[in-house]
Amino acid sequence: MASMFTPAPIKPTVPYSVFESIDIRLGTIRAVNDVSGSRKLLSLIVSFGDHDRQILVGMKREREDAGQLVGRQALFVVNLEPKVIAGQRSEGMVFDIGFADDVVPALAVPERPLPDGMRAG
Repeated sequence: MASMFTPAPIKPTVPYSVFESIDIRLGTIRAVNDVSGSRKLLSLIVSFGDHDRQILVGMKREREDAGQLVGRQALFVVNLEPKVIAGQRSEGMVFDIGFADDVVPALAVPERPLPDGMRAG
């Protein structure tokens, strides 16, 4: 099957220390809640092993049944400054694949189950 996708140009190089400063962790989505008043936001409650966090994601229109995300492991950035969005505090960012290229995103997931809180990189 031929692909019509053309990859975007690679961004400029950065020092390795920039990558090392980003804390990417594996977490399990424990709950998915609607953010009232928002057409695109969902609230994910994510377990990182020793604690849970609320992470807001713009996935409402991308998935027919967002509840199917419950129990799934995915990668998250956990050391971003918390941000209030639609009146709720978001404590991280999900890593997904496709959004930046205007494709319905897919979660970045491990090939096998691993402990929550495990670091990527």
